Amino acid sequence: MISKCLNALDPRTGSPEVVILDEPAIDRTLTRIAHEISERNADSEGVVLIGIQRGGVRLAERLSQLLSGLWHHPVAVGSLDINMHRDDLHTQLAPEVHETRIPFDITDKTVVLVDDVLFSGRTVRAALDAMNDFGRPSRVQVAVLVDRGHRELPIKADFVGKNVPTALNERVHVCLREENGSDRVSVVRA
Repeated sequence: MISKCLNALDPRTGSPEVVILDEPAIDRTLTRIAHEISERNADSEGVVLIGIQRGGVRLAERLSQLLSGLWHHPVAVGSLDINMHRDDLHTQLAPEVHETRIPFDITDKTVVLVDDVLFSGRTVRAALDAMNDFGRPSRVQVAVLVDRGHRELPIKADFVGKNVPTALNERVHVCLREENGSDRVSVVRA
């Protein structure tokens, strides 16, 4: 979840944020995830990245750059909006729809779905449903910056930047320099 990250207080509650990843830590974490993706996928030409709107898109772009450096060839990256595939769509008056841009065929590719935070597993499930419109990958892997637990569905990330046990009344805020000018991941009590 990308939110406004201008100060160390949650703008909605005034609660103090606890920073769990700063800019250098996020850079190191993404570098490690890129190396793990590289090690697990011998056929680098068959790997594509798809960032889940909103939080995963910028992370997928960064991972694409890192993997391109490791593999010495471009790594395709796309973005996927899952809002119309959510199982809680009926509870929203007007879901915010973002761009889906997958300018490549995913059929028989290894798709790495990228998101910022893994929580209940429902976003990843919706992304799997949404991907059906674009082809049938040979394999799907999941990469997340933060896994906060509390799964409601049997979804597990293949690549995790940081496991952060949280309470249900806490939120994980991911702030990225592309959106907010600086990188930071924090936990805020709701």
